[in-house]
Amino acid sequence: MPLLGGIRPPIALLCVLVLALAGLTAKVLGPAGEQVVPEAVLSAQQHFAEDGAIALRASIDERVADLNRTAAALNEGTPVEPERVLSDLGKTYQKWTGTTVLDLETGKVLAARGETIPLAWLDKDVLTGGKALKPRMVRLETGDVRLMTMAVLDFADRPQQLLIASNSLSVPAINLGQFRSMAVVATGGEVLATAGFEQSEALNSDQERQELAFLQKQMSKLSGRAADETEQNPVSAREPGSRGYPGVSGSLVGGSYNGRVATAGYASLASADPEDKQSVGAGLGLTVVAMLPAVQQQAAAPGRELYGLLAAGALVVLGLFAVTVLLVTVQRPLLRLFLESRRLARGDLTRPVAVPRWGEAARIGRALEHLRVQLGGGADEPTERRLAKTRFGVRGPLALTSVVLLLWCVPVGLLLNRTDDSVSVPASMVSDQRDRTDLVADRVRRALNEAQADMVSTSRLIGGDDTAATTKVLAAALREHTRYQSLYLLSSDGDVLARAGEEPSARWSGEEDLPPVRVAGKGGKKPVIQVGAPVPDRKGETVVGEVRVEFLNSLLKRPGLGEVRVVDSKAQTIAASDGFLAFEKLPRDALTGLVRAGSVPVGAGPVENGLLIREGRGVTVAAAAPFSGGGVAADLGWTAVSWQNAKDFQIAAYQLEDRSVLAGLLGLALIVVCLGWVFLVVARPLRALATGAEKLADGDLKTVQYPRYQDEVGAVVRSLELIRQQLQARKQNQARRLTEPQPVGRGR
Repeated sequence: MPLLGGIRPPIALLCVLVLALAGLTAKVLGPAGEQVVPEAVLSAQQHFAEDGAIALRASIDERVADLNRTAAALNEGTPVEPERVLSDLGKTYQKWTGTTVLDLETGKVLAARGETIPLAWLDKDVLTGGKALKPRMVRLETGDVRLMTMAVLDFADRPQQLLIASNSLSVPAINLGQFRSMAVVATGGEVLATAGFEQSEALNSDQERQELAFLQKQMSKLSGRAADETEQNPVSAREPGSRGYPGVSGSLVGGSYNGRVATAGYASLASADPEDKQSVGAGLGLTVVAMLPAVQQQAAAPGRELYGLLAAGALVVLGLFAVTVLLVTVQRPLLRLFLESRRLARGDLTRPVAVPRWGEAARIGRALEHLRVQLGGGADEPTERRLAKTRFGVRGPLALTSVVLLLWCVPVGLLLNRTDDSVSVPASMVSDQRDRTDLVADRVRRALNEAQADMVSTSRLIGGDDTAATTKVLAAALREHTRYQSLYLLSSDGDVLARAGEEPSARWSGEEDLPPVRVAGKGGKKPVIQVGAPVPDRKGETVVGEVRVEFLNSLLKRPGLGEVRVVDSKAQTIAASDGFLAFEKLPRDALTGLVRAGSVPVGAGPVENGLLIREGRGVTVAAAAPFSGGGVAADLGWTAVSWQNAKDFQIAAYQLEDRSVLAGLLGLALIVVCLGWVFLVVARPLRALATGAEKLADGDLKTVQYPRYQDEVGAVVRSLELIRQQLQARKQNQARRLTEPQPVGRGR
């Protein structure tokens, strides 16, 4: 008879899972060997490279968009002389290294500003075809690479003119910290620009020069490897289920020198929205590489590694004990009942039934013995059989097995490798939190500066009293930039003369001493960020744009940085990466103090700062970066502040704690799966079988014994059904003999 299930598979599965969990515990909690660098440091370099790639991509896209929008606005207005075009462009945006206007018919340069732009790269393919006027990377005679952006000026009654602007592909102007360096890498691994390396003339010793040469060589090697890695498809490069950066990013480990290992993160330039195909920066094939020499550290303390091995050994011992309990108390009696019931069903009544000692098996065994007596023609003795009833039965061994395994799961999950506020956090994590927070502050500051520059550029395109034309200019600017929720033109009395987008959310004050970037809406549901610029030659009129708070919130969302907020000089929240209440205070006094300390002028101005907060059993890494670096937004007194639990870092102590909790949870899952299986397919059917066997032994020959499972319990049920049929046939034969007439003897 094939046995499709029964008691054997769950016990075998329990044994296999116990050994597998023990091996996994020994591997993840036991000795891990010497780690080159902590995983937290590698993840931090990856996130830093992603931030740099986002900043570079946004800078390139913004420059291209500004040039195209300016050219489109000029084409819709009255003709402007080339010198005036470049002059206004330079006054509004200070972002191009050189600008040129040339006549497309003759190729003559009509005006030029800044560095000289070579024109040898201009050909028919650049100006016509499917890639016409697409930005190009051009190498100058000096060896530097420039990104050339083009737009056509098509004035009425004039030949078409080509506006060319060049800008460098340099490393984004962000704070790299004390030891970090960054590079912009082209396809093929060519390093286009670097930042963060000290000049050899400023070094004081030959050892420092040798270390600089080592780092420069490592940057070249790691850049080549990073360029090869970024050739992958962004979707297939990520692990299944992972999200975050839309492009290809990762980390690399280089060589070591003087006790420090070169670690690098890389990230390809990618669109903020994976569905957006219009990003110029994402199509240039550039990669940003961030490198930091890190001190080699051990993965975990030797004592904790020993705990992992002891936990694995204890699980093996307890697991084998649990399996033995199930074998002795459940499987062996059940198999014995199976053999005894089959023997009786086949008619072998020569020897008594071997009755187990306790539980449902004892009840079934006594019932089988009584049935054997009945089949042999003996008398009924139900009193002795009912004494075998117990309260727990098979549930007792299952409960004991569960308790034994819980003795391992609970201490491992709740007590082993527990951490407190004494966990050592690498100093580089605090500095990385500070530097990345400064990068976020720089992104928001630049975005506000760009918004104010947009208002200046838009104000120069407004002329006359044509409301329809003004509305058209505002609508075009609103379509071009998603950062605004509303654009409108105000008169000297504060009346709205023209508008595009939503209704104004707050009143714009006409006082000249107020900054061009302001915050209003206090007491409302969300802050209102306003950016304005006066209209030239129109006294009192102002172009105002309201920046969406959601746009600022999107700039703050960065993986590996925790919660980020932008606060004003009073530490009131203006924007946040997560949900927030308008103008609410920071959740901790330590964060407020950190913001105030960072805003104190030191030397040239306020500086960013990092802090390690130890409270209770937790450790928090926090940083604050005041707005600095120039532009109208630098005078707002705003600060970007970030904080996150140190458990979010991939630090060895926290990883061991998480793995211990996971091991305990896996042990609980093991108990539920295996012992639940035994309970459902063995314990419950066995209790029903015991009840049915006792009823049959008490004389219930009408109830059919129907097997529900193809296992040992089902086999015993089938044997009982055969015995029931035999007893029923015996009873019918006896009744037939009693009803038949007896033969009468004849005398002689």
